[in-house]
Amino acid sequence: MRRMAQPTDEPAGGRLPRPERRELLLDAAIALLADGPIEAVTMDAVAERAGVSRPLLYKHFTSRDDLLGAVYKREATALHRRMAREVAAAPSLEEMFRVLVRAALRASAERGPLFSRLRNAGEWNREVAREQRTRDGVTARAFTQRAAGELGIEPTEAAMTIRLLLGLIDQVLGHYRSQRTDARARLLEDAYMTIVTATLAALGEGRVDET
Repeated sequence: MRRMAQPTDEPAGGRLPRPERRELLLDAAIALLADGPIEAVTMDAVAERAGVSRPLLYKHFTSRDDLLGAVYKREATALHRRMAREVAAAPSLEEMFRVLVRAALRASAERGPLFSRLRNAGEWNREVAREQRTRDGVTARAFTQRAAGELGIEPTEAAMTIRLLLGLIDQVLGHYRSQRTDARARLLEDAYMTIVTATLAALGEGRVDET
């Protein structure tokens, strides 16, 4: 009688370095999320999907919550890096804002439901929020530096206005989640950029504090 394949501590092809093995386990969790509800992502299911034993899975993640938190952080970090590259390639400060809001809307369409389910399922929201604040700070500094160089103003003068404009993207995404359509995305992008264009013009002329 033919024996069924059993879970193993050694993936096909031999022993993998620990970081690569960890990535494969996260990939297995993502695959389960793509196939069904988040409740289906259990430690048993991930181990079976990855073809490894439960003890091996627990060597990398102490609990289901730890696993889901790692999935969220990996996906959020990858998204941030991709968006940062796109923004950095923009030819002007105004285009940086356009690229960012467009990328944020695209990410909401493609990955928004996934991120929402992961946030709601985890007990690690405080750590996630801390990491998000760090990423937001990096983004704000990049925009502030470009504003200082392009508009010829001091970074401290630009910082508050830049943060306000970046903060509006959360409101844009909030409106988009209620109706995720291409037409809605274009309308929200145009509305946001109208505000950005007027505010940057005022910032460059030194009139932001007067309005």
